[in-house]
Amino acid sequence: MANIPQRLATKVAFITGGAQGIGEKTARLFVKHGAKVVIADIQDDLGQSVCEDIGLDKATFIHCDVTIESDVENAINLTLAKYGKLDVMINNAATIDELSPNILDNDQSAFERVMRVNVTGVFLGTKHAARAMIPACSGSIIMMGSISGSIGGVISHAYSSSKHALVGLTKNTAAELGQYGIRVNCLSPHFIRSGSAIKVTSDLPEKYSKVYSNLKGVALTEDDVAEAALFLASDEARYISGHNLVLDGGFTVINPAFGLFARATPVE
Repeated sequence: MANIPQRLATKVAFITGGAQGIGEKTARLFVKHGAKVVIADIQDDLGQSVCEDIGLDKATFIHCDVTIESDVENAINLTLAKYGKLDVMINNAATIDELSPNILDNDQSAFERVMRVNVTGVFLGTKHAARAMIPACSGSIIMMGSISGSIGGVISHAYSSSKHALVGLTKNTAAELGQYGIRVNCLSPHFIRSGSAIKVTSDLPEKYSKVYSNLKGVALTEDDVAEAALFLASDEARYISGHNLVLDGGFTVINPAFGLFARATPVE
C-alpha cells in the first residue's frame, strides 16, 4: 500500500450501484488510492457488507434508488454533511431487460423501466452531483456507458437506447458544466462475462457463446473498467471532458467479417 501513488488522495467519491460488480471494484480501487467512498445502492445488506470489508473509516453505505429524486438528493446531502464536499460522481447503477430480438415482442413497461434506471437515474445523479460541485468549481462526473451506446445490434433495444442517451447527456452536461471546472465523461466497456450480463445472455447461447474481440489474448474484466474510472477521476485526466472512453479492444472500429483485416475465425 505504501508504494501505491495516492492518485485520489483527499478526494470524496460517490458511486451508485456500488454494492457489487464494477461499482464495487471501483470503490475498492478508489480507496486504495486515498479516496473516501460513498456506496449508494438498493441492496442494503450487500452494500453495508462491502463497506465494512473496506473499512467504515473509508467507506460509507447509503440506501439510494436512483429513480427517486428525493433518494438521490438525500444521499448527496448526507455525503456533504459527512465529508464536506464531493469530488467524483460515478453514475454506475444500471439495469437490463430480457433479450427480445423482435421489437414486436418488446414490452413498453420493461422499456420504460430500463430508461428510468439507466437514463433518468444518471440524469438525477449528475444533477445533484453538479449541485454539490458547482460551489467548489471542480469535480469529475463519470457515466457508465457501453459499446452498445456506440453501435447497434449488440443488446436489447431498451438497453442500447439508454446507453446511446448517456453519450448525449455526457456531451451536453460537459458543455454546460465546464464553466465551473467540472469535467463530465462517459466510460463504455465491451461485454464482460459476469453479473447480470451472463444471466441475460445465457438465454441466447448461440449468439453470445463467443464474444468477438479485436485484441488477441486479452479479456476485459471489471478491474479494467475500474482502472479506467480511476484515470478519468484523477487529476491526470484534468483536461479531458465530454469524452466517451470506449474500452473494447478495437471492437467497434472494425467489421470482423469484412475488410483488409477480416479474420476467418474471431479472436477469443
